[in-house]
Amino acid sequence: MQKIRLGKTNLLVSRSGFGALPIQRVTLNEASILLRKAYENGIDFFDTARSYSDSEEKIGAALSSIRHNIIIATKTMAKNRVALFEDLKISLEKLKTDYLDILQLHNPENLPDPDDTNSTYAGLQEAKRKGLIRFIGLTNHKLSVAIDAAASGFYDTIQFPLSTLSSAVELSIVKECQKNDCGLIAMKAMSGGLIKNAATSFAFLRQFDNVIPVWGIQKESELDQFLSFEKNPPLLDNAMIETINNDRKELSGQFCRGCGYCMPCPAGIEICWVARMSLLLRRAPSKHFSNDLWKQKMSAIKNCTGCGLCKLRCPYGLETPKLIKENLLDYETFFVSDNS
Repeated sequence: MQKIRLGKTNLLVSRSGFGALPIQRVTLNEASILLRKAYENGIDFFDTARSYSDSEEKIGAALSSIRHNIIIATKTMAKNRVALFEDLKISLEKLKTDYLDILQLHNPENLPDPDDTNSTYAGLQEAKRKGLIRFIGLTNHKLSVAIDAAASGFYDTIQFPLSTLSSAVELSIVKECQKNDCGLIAMKAMSGGLIKNAATSFAFLRQFDNVIPVWGIQKESELDQFLSFEKNPPLLDNAMIETINNDRKELSGQFCRGCGYCMPCPAGIEICWVARMSLLLRRAPSKHFSNDLWKQKMSAIKNCTGCGLCKLRCPYGLETPKLIKENLLDYETFFVSDNS
């Protein structure tokens, strides 16, 4: 397994990371088999989040015995210092460890004020001083926030959606992180499941020598595929480039990054969530989205007036009104078939 330096952390980690969001959908035993097999075959970077239901607990159960041989990154959606420490306490307990290698702010709307003693950034600094975390990270779906974070010098790592569907503008984060020696972690490396050709995704991201993709792995066959790529890396040749270009033509209009630029919606639709529902249903436990709250959020799509503001605001040129209606149809069909 090739290793890569994770920016100014100076951590040497496997070039393929294990994205632990999908293991929410499998049993503890199945998750343990996947996690141990990944570790035994050279993957030592594991990315999870406090909000990924029992993902942290499964990592703790499977990997606590070799804790000091691996790098664990988790995330908090806390809005202030106190809430951050509450999340941190739970994460440490679930992961069965007394420190985190990286604690990441999970997709904040804006960068917290580093001089505000009650901010999440102040909490990260305090946690680092106390030895509870080693490095400070941030994840984001907004390119502007990710770029500002990398340029600020306050963050050791940035996590941002990068895939074969990424535009040249989105890919500017690669050079920005390189310039500031900030570790760059690629989330949604398979575009949330839209991309079916894992070889093209692997080869595309492998061309960047400062990017660590965290592959969302749910099945042993998926893990085996990425392990095989590490042994015999696919080449980004002309045939692959043609496949990537075709995917961009066909799929780019379906990939909502959840950046939130389309918000607020005059009809009260939570666009940046409902436009990703088809992907969420298949990457996280679907039962999370079958309750009355989510039914109301999805039903709000019926209030769409077609004003087009969301489409005008979208930096990725998505046909947003069409996309959310397709997601509503899929949502309704999914639970009808799931209950039949």
